[in-house]
Amino acid sequence: MAKSTPAFNRHRAHTIYRLNDGTRVPGTTTVTGLLDKPALVGWANDLGLQGINSRDYVDSMAGVGTLAHAMCVAMLTGDLTEDLDEYAPIEVRLARNSAAKFQVWLDEHEFKPILIEQPLVSEEHRFGGTVDMYGMLDGMYALVDLKTGKAIYPEMVYQLAAYRQLLIEHGHTVDNVRIVRIGRDESEGFEERIFGNLDKAWQVFWHLRQIYDLRKGV
Repeated sequence: MAKSTPAFNRHRAHTIYRLNDGTRVPGTTTVTGLLDKPALVGWANDLGLQGINSRDYVDSMAGVGTLAHAMCVAMLTGDLTEDLDEYAPIEVRLARNSAAKFQVWLDEHEFKPILIEQPLVSEEHRFGGTVDMYGMLDGMYALVDLKTGKAIYPEMVYQLAAYRQLLIEHGHTVDNVRIVRIGRDESEGFEERIFGNLDKAWQVFWHLRQIYDLRKGV
């Protein structure tokens, strides 16, 4: 079971994942967040040299990502009502750029949704995650994860492997797994990456999940 808030809410509450017995378990982002990201230090320093507050920048880009995801979900569900009052004009513009790229991708494929923004919990491995898109894509059962931003990073692949595991545990067939990166402006572009065997990525995620429990006991 899991709790979430409406997609267009800028300040979406962190999704809470619980086992059937009520025990709270970590989400995939929390688990992969254990990884060290040294590149972020240099990135934050570069922003500081430009006079940009990294925290404010991250909050703004997170807002763009939240809104872009909501716009893409609206395309899939047909609910195109937008409440954008909580977003700055620049955030709306960048989110619409991402959504436009997603629309181009969608027009090139035949996609029949089965699960959209669906929270799932693994009773066996004790973690939760929210699947962006799962359905029939060009005749195959496909898991599609949407990402805004400049690149596809390794932790995104580990997270993708965890989503695949969640779907399988819930009885869903997964023939095809991919990340569709919809950049926020022209410099970030568009990228689609299809993944084959994710066994090693799943092993990395599962070891991180075990480390999460070990660190709690320290």
